Amino acid sequence: MKVALFEKPHVLNVTTKSLRTLSEGEVLVQVQACGVCGTDVHIVEGTSRSTPPVVLGHEYTGIVTDVAKGTTSVAVGQHVGVDPNISCGTCFYCRRGLVHLCENLRALGVDIDGGMAEYCIVPIKQICSLPQDMASELGAFIEPVSCAIHGIDLARIKTGDTVVILGGGTIGLIMLQLARSAGAARIIVVEPLEHKRKLASKLGADVILNPTELDVNSAIFDLTKVGADVVIECVGKPQTAQAALELARRGGTVEFFGVCPMGETISLEPNTVYVKELTIVGSYINPHTFDRSIAMLQSGRVRVDTFQLDKFPLDGVHEALRCQRDGKTIKSLIQPNA
Repeated sequence: MKVALFEKPHVLNVTTKSLRTLSEGEVLVQVQACGVCGTDVHIVEGTSRSTPPVVLGHEYTGIVTDVAKGTTSVAVGQHVGVDPNISCGTCFYCRRGLVHLCENLRALGVDIDGGMAEYCIVPIKQICSLPQDMASELGAFIEPVSCAIHGIDLARIKTGDTVVILGGGTIGLIMLQLARSAGAARIIVVEPLEHKRKLASKLGADVILNPTELDVNSAIFDLTKVGADVVIECVGKPQTAQAALELARRGGTVEFFGVCPMGETISLEPNTVYVKELTIVGSYINPHTFDRSIAMLQSGRVRVDTFQLDKFPLDGVHEALRCQRDGKTIKSLIQPNA
């Protein structure tokens, strides 16, 4: 089968790889659509962890084409989403219910072959049945929406809050919709690219700021007088992480959701955190939120139908990564079997 194999930083090759025999508790999934995200970009650039050589792709959906002997809970022909994050179930964190912080966490598309392939072998416990009529493009958003739901849970948005979202890409636009559902009264999106600002407007942002044309700090303090109740950083750059700390009001919450490259740092004055009584929280992957994500997408409470989707065959994986990295699209999708 054809795969996109990550071999080492800056080396991603479209090649062929043989499928092994299914083991007990596994199914074979024919991949219909696999999203490209910032984590994939970071992995290829060597700024995010992985275990190469590995087939990339952790946001994917497909159809079950084979099941291990003795399997009765999954049937051939079933449409499924794939939760890529596999916890051990026995470490300190798993026993505390913090499965996403598992000491032995592994992920499909990061440590184990994932969805940028014609077929992928998936543990049964990682798949979730989908409606037969759910479009594959919609299914590819289940994983990122599940991560965003965890982020919204941690942000603890209260009814009537003002929320600032830094970044209007895939995650920022999902966060915008979830923040509204959580009760935010005013949502301010900060985004430099015009096509993303237009989409944020369509999806209900109350204020949209272009950081290349004005001083974002001054603009937000003019609007709020005190700063935002909640600031969610969705860019993954030190500059926006630093800005998030400055934009929150006293007693406010700052959430680091965007994935900054490993080794990057920002300045933090402990006295400022003390005096402002800031809550600073990180949000990491998607513990127990996959079903909720499917529900939000099925119900239309989170809409992706207005997103610019650029679809690529496996041979176009490098262009798909470039489009995602450069912000030319809201989401690049790999369709290995199209």
